[in-house]
Amino acid sequence: MIRRRKKLTPITLSDVTIIDDAKLRKAITAASLGNAMEWFDFGVYGFVAYALGKVFFPGADPGVQMIAALATFSVPFLIRPLGGLFFGMLGDKYGRQSILSITIVIMSLSTFCIGLIPSYASIGLWAPALLLLCKMAQGFSVGGEYTGASIFVAEYSPDRKRGFMGSWLDFGSIAGFVLGAGLVVLISAIVGEENFLAWGWRLPFFLALPLGIIGLYLRHALEETPAFQQHVDKLEQGDRQGLQEGPKVSFKEIATKHWRGLLVCVGLVISTNVTYYMLLTYMPSYLSHNLHYSEDHGVLIIIAIMIGMLFVQPVIGLVSDRIGRRPFIFCGSIALLILAIPCFMLINSGVIGLIFAGLLILAVILNCFTGVMASSLPAMFPTHIRYSALASAFNISVLVAGLTPTVAAWLVETTNDLMMPAYYLMVIAVIGFITALTMKETANRPLKGATPAASDIQEAKEILREHHDNIEHKIDDIDEEIARLQLQRQNLVDQHPRINN
Repeated sequence: MIRRRKKLTPITLSDVTIIDDAKLRKAITAASLGNAMEWFDFGVYGFVAYALGKVFFPGADPGVQMIAALATFSVPFLIRPLGGLFFGMLGDKYGRQSILSITIVIMSLSTFCIGLIPSYASIGLWAPALLLLCKMAQGFSVGGEYTGASIFVAEYSPDRKRGFMGSWLDFGSIAGFVLGAGLVVLISAIVGEENFLAWGWRLPFFLALPLGIIGLYLRHALEETPAFQQHVDKLEQGDRQGLQEGPKVSFKEIATKHWRGLLVCVGLVISTNVTYYMLLTYMPSYLSHNLHYSEDHGVLIIIAIMIGMLFVQPVIGLVSDRIGRRPFIFCGSIALLILAIPCFMLINSGVIGLIFAGLLILAVILNCFTGVMASSLPAMFPTHIRYSALASAFNISVLVAGLTPTVAAWLVETTNDLMMPAYYLMVIAVIGFITALTMKETANRPLKGATPAASDIQEAKEILREHHDNIEHKIDDIDEEIARLQLQRQNLVDQHPRINN
């Protein structure tokens, strides 16, 4: 059976989407704020884990208290894949903007409610149970938050600036972490350790409510992304019944046609987030509990490191638009493999300057991953399944990465080997290297299923000219291949006595 190929329509200047700068800035601000709030909670939780252990698990020894508090941080990751599946399907069916408005509401309310939970001394086992319930609500909403935000920014960004624009999403993550950690230090310094354990730890969680209100206002005011709107317009032209039912998402299609993209996504997310959680969530506890620094001392070091990361983050995103995303994944993975042990030797040295140097090296390595992740992941899947596929793969990966603080703490407590986190990171580096080998470069290319996007009409003309030049090069390559095959055919014909030309 001969299948006829559908004739492709030539791309013209009118097919290139011109991105409005004002809308782009609003989209990045709204998406980054929600991501900042997610990591604000992670930052606060990581830096008050010692206090939460004493408030919600008072009967255990200090080591078990720390592991229990960090386990409460990790358990909600079990619910994230469900949230990813739920919000992913809705995001591909009804659009990105409305789903992101829902996730930020759930996230802000659940974070706020943590500050309202009475202590174990007041209500017994209900205290850790309510803490776990709030964390699970967070996990469900976060399942659709980062992926939705990264898609939102990617679909709003010009092709040549997607790396730079996407880097601001994780800039928001780091900024949220800095805000959360800084607030913990400030409140602890003002009220003192005794009052902080009694009630001061609650104050940072209360800030989530006003942040959520601001984020909801910004997101509700945004329009749908150009790429998703193009997809809906195509449905309207070709299938009005399909438009009424909404875009259909087939998980069979995701698993069979896009398995390579799913695996690359899993590898990249695990490499990035394990390093992220090790450095920014586990290290404060490692410094205070295992290396016996005061909580405030350890927190101040990590805050200084994160402030440095804020300056590096957009630079890596900008450079990735010039040289590509893959080089940074390669560099980050190789550096993590080679430098993990030296970094932890510096961290365990007992000298403040060397501790700072070890953490700073890990932070720059982490920037290599975070600087390109938000621009790389959405480019792996076409528009009609982008949210579902990315949310599924991302949250399954984060399920593994989210166990990092708990597993690292358990390994150190069990083996009494302070180098265990370094060995853990070396295994992750191998995963990152394999991911870099298998992923395709996506820099400066349109998203799958979307037309090219430009910042202005001049850039649109350049993109169109490059597109036509690329077609010409492909035609030349095909002509050369045809000539080679014709020569090969003639050589075979000449060797056969009964075949004529």
